[in-house]
Amino acid sequence: MDVRTLMRRAAQHHAQRYAVRHNDTHLTFSQAWERGIRLANGLRKLGLQPGDRVGVLEDNAIEAADLFQAAAIANAVRVPLYPRNGREAHSHMLGHTNCKIILVSAAYAHEVAGLEHELEDLEHIFVRDDSYETWLAAQSAEDPNLPITPDDYFIIRHTGGTTGVSKGVAYTHKAWLAAGRDWFYTFPPVEPGDKCLHLGPISHGSGYQYLPIWLSGGCNVMVDHFDPVKTLDLIEQEKINYAFMVPTMVNAVVRETSARGRDFSHLKCLLIAAAPIQDATAFAAREVFGDALYQGYGQTEVLPVAMMNSAQWFAEIEGSNPLRACGLALPFAEIEIWDEDNQPLAVDTVGEIVAKSDGMMSEFWNNPEATRARRINQWIKTGDLGKLDKNGYLYVVDRADDMIISGGYNIWPAELENVIAGHPEVIEVAVFGVPDPRWGETPYAVCVVTREAKVTPADITQWVADELGSYKKPGGVEITTDPLPKSPVGKIKRKDLREPHWEGFDRRVSGS
Repeated sequence: MDVRTLMRRAAQHHAQRYAVRHNDTHLTFSQAWERGIRLANGLRKLGLQPGDRVGVLEDNAIEAADLFQAAAIANAVRVPLYPRNGREAHSHMLGHTNCKIILVSAAYAHEVAGLEHELEDLEHIFVRDDSYETWLAAQSAEDPNLPITPDDYFIIRHTGGTTGVSKGVAYTHKAWLAAGRDWFYTFPPVEPGDKCLHLGPISHGSGYQYLPIWLSGGCNVMVDHFDPVKTLDLIEQEKINYAFMVPTMVNAVVRETSARGRDFSHLKCLLIAAAPIQDATAFAAREVFGDALYQGYGQTEVLPVAMMNSAQWFAEIEGSNPLRACGLALPFAEIEIWDEDNQPLAVDTVGEIVAKSDGMMSEFWNNPEATRARRINQWIKTGDLGKLDKNGYLYVVDRADDMIISGGYNIWPAELENVIAGHPEVIEVAVFGVPDPRWGETPYAVCVVTREAKVTPADITQWVADELGSYKKPGGVEITTDPLPKSPVGKIKRKDLREPHWEGFDRRVSGS
């Protein structure tokens, strides 16, 4: 099976139902599929061939749905970029995946302008401005009906790396379909006409719900920016059935004074994932939304692997503490805890979480060394430290590689350190995650300078924002003239710097 064939069948069976909505624009399956065909044919006229990579930089919109369909129809490999990243990150993602074309919303065109002259394989920067609709209507509506196999690549999603350089996670059609199946395996069944709210970009976690909703005849409701009050209004007034939120969104929504007393009886599933969630936020969410809550765990490299519903999440079970867990192994996934020698550990013993599923990555794109390091005997090493209890609950207790999850986004300390170290007045720097009431955790930078230096914390914060984008800027900066603590071999001891900020927390990961 391949994504194109199954999407086309759903478009035929549900032709007159609504498939996609953004603001006041509603598209039926027939309309949405035709737009996808026209875009696919238009891209083929620009030289796009099956298997070519096509980048995209956009917020949620009708155009984002157009490319989801079009890439499947053209058998092209979609490479989503992230608006919060800076130009350097965009260039890296496009370059190492050898993208031939990038589609970019007019609002972000300036961020990639000129890259076609810097990247050898990038031939076209397609800006979707006010002329897009006219151009689209002029393209052929005849389905090219290209041959596609389940092992053809469907998407390359990027994740962070321990060196600070993001890696491309490649999924085949078969793996992407399996991931969608597994996400929804324990959810209440999707019925034709059900609505799924995409508060976050479909380039991120919310995108895993797009295809399962489409295949079941549901409507994907796209939101281009998150607003707590408008989110509550949408869920209630539009009778949303499915939604995905990162914990920071949940925290913002449940703190709204208007959240309680609304009618959310139609909500079947509110999936909370991508970062840990604090107990108080979980209880408040249950108070607001009832027992429609689900929590899941996985990574871009392997997902989903664990899930639990409200009954499992808020249960009292001897030998378990479900409130602090992140789920139970899903039926089509396996989870183990390994030691440093890649050997399984006993129940309730902390080690590295490893997992495998039908929806795991095929490889890191053009990076066989990194693939070999993370994929061991068909298992994916997550880099997270955790444990499994006797009842099968999975707990994340630390991160082996110092990754910071801020508002559901992965931030790598080395990437920030490399940028900050480039400031002329910074001698050395260490970055680590500290608790943050809004974002779960936030980067904190300790910068060593000379006694004569004039640089301020605000200068460092702006320095990072200009280089990497605002979402990676540190939430706190400490300027010091004291040298950083180091190991005997000269490695900066981040944990020694980090620990005082986590006093009073029983986990070295935080949530909103």
